[in-house]
Amino acid sequence: MLPRSLNARILLGSLLGIAAGLLITDAGPAHDYAAPTLYGAKLVGTLFLDLLRMILIPLVFSSIVVGVANLRAHHQMHRVWTSTMGFFALSMAIAIVIGFAAAHIFRPGEGMQLAMFADATQNYQARQMPLPEYIAQFMHGLFQNPVKALAQGDILAVVIIALILGVALVVGGERYRNLRILIQEAHELCLMVVGWIMHISPLGIAALLLQLVATQNSSLLGSLLHFIAVIIGSTLFHGMIVLPLLLYAVTRVSPLHFWRGSREALITAFATSSSAATLPVTLRCVEQHLHVRKDIANFVVPLGATVNMDGTALYEAAAALFIARLAGIELDLAHQLIIFFVAMLGAIGAPGIPSVGMLSMVLVLESVGLPTAAIAILLPIDRVLDTVRTAVNVEGDMVGSLIVQKLTDRPDSKSTY
Repeated sequence: MLPRSLNARILLGSLLGIAAGLLITDAGPAHDYAAPTLYGAKLVGTLFLDLLRMILIPLVFSSIVVGVANLRAHHQMHRVWTSTMGFFALSMAIAIVIGFAAAHIFRPGEGMQLAMFADATQNYQARQMPLPEYIAQFMHGLFQNPVKALAQGDILAVVIIALILGVALVVGGERYRNLRILIQEAHELCLMVVGWIMHISPLGIAALLLQLVATQNSSLLGSLLHFIAVIIGSTLFHGMIVLPLLLYAVTRVSPLHFWRGSREALITAFATSSSAATLPVTLRCVEQHLHVRKDIANFVVPLGATVNMDGTALYEAAAALFIARLAGIELDLAHQLIIFFVAMLGAIGAPGIPSVGMLSMVLVLESVGLPTAAIAILLPIDRVLDTVRTAVNVEGDMVGSLIVQKLTDRPDSKSTY
């Protein structure tokens, strides 16, 4: 009988895929069942990735539009709104820089070039061009015909179009209420389809891992353990050093006082890997233990559960560099800036639930032409890493509520909430 939990099924599929790959490796490529098994695994793995790509563009478009448009209810809270979004942008930017720095300093994946990604490497190298020409082409690609961008899956252009449309819906207010509801319903439909795809994800992951194990040597495991250690270490650094320092610098609230008041929410986030499921606990901790006013908490914390993803942004930045090394690609500054941009904007409207994060990882990989098949490497370890990064995501929301309250309570601020 299959486990009911999706995470348990993904783990089971991962183990079966690894076991099948090891059997083929032991039997040798000349064995009768090796070639048909690898062919079948390639078909299933490709189908799984194609399904993810199929839903990626409509999900990203509707998520960003809905995420921005939902700010409309708070457009009168000018000081609160600007302080909140400013803190979220700053904290995620710092997290991404930490992820890049950790990946560059500790260099997980160094020296491992996987044959599975050879085609992606060749395609990437074929697109190389001088920096001035690349910048010109990049700027030209940001603003495109919306229909063309959506049809061709131009990630950055779709993000820009969604941001502009979301802002237009905020400015237009109730005049465009029906369009806003339509896009909200489209977003909910996309999430329903994602749920269906997630049900077959254990089979897709098993197929991708079978290919990976059957064609690679065991040294990949060492690189993967190295990557896990780098991600956990850098995420904890952001959560235990950077965020408390930001909090103390603005509010003079001591880290010890903050840990005491927030521990219930942090433990719940760690256990559930879901900032959405943790939301009621987070609100209680912020209001009752950290003494943030209800109007501030009810704006900052729910918005942060959707928009502010420090741990996720850090992970995606470091993971992109890790996958690039496994593919034998060294990303230049321009491509790292694209990852910075996409990882930050991809968090807007992202569902605060476990496992769906694979779609934002596909978005980041696609934005710089890295192989999306690499999620076969990342998904088996995602549940372990998700616990830590979700706790840091929730911590960022609580720190943000304290900072926003301090900034909006200053004598020079004209409070309109």
